[in-house]
Amino acid sequence: MQKTSWEELEIEKFGELTKRQMISGENATLGRWQFAKGAVVPRHSHLAEQYTMIVSGAVKFVFDDREVLVSSGEVLLIPSNVPHAAIALEDSVNVDFFAPRREDWIRGEDSYVRDKRA
Repeated sequence: MQKTSWEELEIEKFGELTKRQMISGENATLGRWQFAKGAVVPRHSHLAEQYTMIVSGAVKFVFDDREVLVSSGEVLLIPSNVPHAAIALEDSVNVDFFAPRREDWIRGEDSYVRDKRA
């Protein structure tokens, strides 16, 4: 068992507009993103299913065949291996749940965001 808070977790910065915190268990990862308006998460895909809950603000998700606007209080499920990008339309906070856990995040091999690091 592990108890923590967002205030206790390390904050990773990716450029001037994007911050991320994360915690992983044996089978899943929980992440919290803080985006300033205009922040972009470049196109990528991953093995994990992704559940994104927008806590505040609004984020546009871009898929190969459509765009989906997700606003405060809404949840988006992104299936495994579906390419997507995200653009913050407002200052936003989202919480992402991934299963299985994000091994690329854990190992620091998520170059799609790390290449934007300031």
